[in-house]
Amino acid sequence: MRGNGVGAKFGKVAVLLGGTSAEREVSLMSGGAVLAALQAAGVDAHGFDPAQQDLHILKEQGFDRAFIALHGRGGEDGTVQGLLELLKIPYTGSGVMASALAMDKWRTKMVWAACGLPTPRYAILAADTDWDAVVAELGLPIFVKPVHEGSSMGATKVTAAGQLKAAWELAARFDDLVLAEEFVAGAELTVPFLGERALPVIRIEAPGGKYDYQNKYFTDETRYLCPSGLPAEQEQTLQALVMKSARVLGCRGWGRADLMLTADGRPYLLEMNTSPGMTGHSLVPMAAKAVGLDFTALCLTILEDARLG
Repeated sequence: MRGNGVGAKFGKVAVLLGGTSAEREVSLMSGGAVLAALQAAGVDAHGFDPAQQDLHILKEQGFDRAFIALHGRGGEDGTVQGLLELLKIPYTGSGVMASALAMDKWRTKMVWAACGLPTPRYAILAADTDWDAVVAELGLPIFVKPVHEGSSMGATKVTAAGQLKAAWELAARFDDLVLAEEFVAGAELTVPFLGERALPVIRIEAPGGKYDYQNKYFTDETRYLCPSGLPAEQEQTLQALVMKSARVLGCRGWGRADLMLTADGRPYLLEMNTSPGMTGHSLVPMAAKAVGLDFTALCLTILEDARLG
């Protein structure tokens, strides 16, 4: 049945959720929350799991728009976006190029560095890597992570040179490309954006400073500070940096950049998320709420910006 009132203008909406990536569980939570919110607002929204149905039937089933709540490869990396372009179904979030680029942490960092934006030093690891040379170059600790995964999947904080090879082996189970990144001590921050507007900065305080998969989604011990407690001028500077980091990657619609802020006030961009989580522990809804947008209003705003090209 078609939606009525506020939802009627969107037509029939597919909420893409689940998928086949390592982040399937989180995507099911995100998509379920988005689906419930849209349906409650009167949108004719339906869950659609690409792991269970072929995406090409979206057109056959008469969908007018797609809300992408997929995370990781096969949903956040430009592949679904490309198919939706071919099907001529407008979709939420960034387009094909920006989605593919932002999913690739290595190439994202190269673009940022080429544009003069601050990001931690790094190295690409392989089986024949000189581990001692990497430690000499980047120092310790070092973060090792798969280039194309999110939600801290396969990531390790290396605190001794002898741990580096094992960390690479773990990350390599998830991805052929593995990134080693210098450790930046300081406050862990995230800055979402909605359209051309940066939302408030969120400061993250995880147990033991370990903001991993468990502490992101399945614990109540991680603290999220919004307002962040930073001076207003510094927060505005960080928001401007995030909007620039999104523009040079070609991002649009909505997203979230993760940063570190050193004790002397230097920010370092870590990565860009073009299909952020929308779970009960997620950060975009938290920042949106701080500026008066509840979860339903946030979902409707994101959906309204669905487009092609």
